[in-house]
Amino acid sequence: MAEENKGPNKFDELRGKAKEQAGKVTGNREQEAEGKVEQNKAKLKQAGEKVKDAFTSDDKNR
Repeated sequence: MAEENKGPNKFDELRGKAKEQAGKVTGNREQEAEGKVEQNKAKLKQAGEKVKDAFTSDDKNR
């Protein structure tokens, strides 16, 4: 994964997890759901970076 994208994506995932937990503790279901959405977005971005890296490294091996 490109190093410049790895950090922000992981940070977004952790921020989403914190928001989800805060929502659970306070009983705020909307905040909890927002946290889950943020986590899923970050995970999708990470997966996209992995796919992009796979194609980039594959091109270098040719």
